[in-house]
Amino acid sequence: MYVIYGLKSIGNRKALAFLHLFYYDLLFIRLNFPENYRTMNILIYPDPALRKKAKPLTSIDKEVHEKVEEMMELMRQANGIGLAATQVGWNVRLFIIDADNNKHHDKVFINPKIIEESGETNKEEGCLSFPGVMSKIIRAHRIKAHAYNLDGQKIEIEAEGLVARAWQHEMDHLDGCLFIDKMSPANRLSVTQQLKEFERTYSKDTGVSV
Repeated sequence: MYVIYGLKSIGNRKALAFLHLFYYDLLFIRLNFPENYRTMNILIYPDPALRKKAKPLTSIDKEVHEKVEEMMELMRQANGIGLAATQVGWNVRLFIIDADNNKHHDKVFINPKIIEESGETNKEEGCLSFPGVMSKIIRAHRIKAHAYNLDGQKIEIEAEGLVARAWQHEMDHLDGCLFIDKMSPANRLSVTQQLKEFERTYSKDTGVSV
């Protein structure tokens, strides 16, 4: 740890075959995925957990490593380049970014902080918590930041372009800010129907009115 601050009705043979397959399916899941893999999902707007401000992560243990692996798998399955812990219902200040396909760069950032921004760029952005929604968002072109990696080491970051944009996007998530909050009024209006559809789906699935 790193411290930072129904078988009877189908007959005996069929029942035995079923149990055999079930056992190996369960064994495969346990060997290939973390224990709570099946319960971690990317939260979709308007899930209220997306609006929670994340708390600092105080230690890096086996559970943190396992959750990060789950996040990496979810992000890749969704063809994303970044994912914040709050997007999977884990309320800590941690996010992952894999925007440059460089295996030697850190991809996990713990208790991150942007200390300097410069320049300005207005480019299209998407979010895994808003599937299919795209909009131009104004962001700083360059950033300087620091964070801790999974080894508990403090790292300094200087980034620009796509990586800088991803950093700012994920930092917003940790503060409960969503990219729709950064849209211009015209751009927000253009995605109104998509947002309403997300809200209807959420209400239908949860029984909670939005």
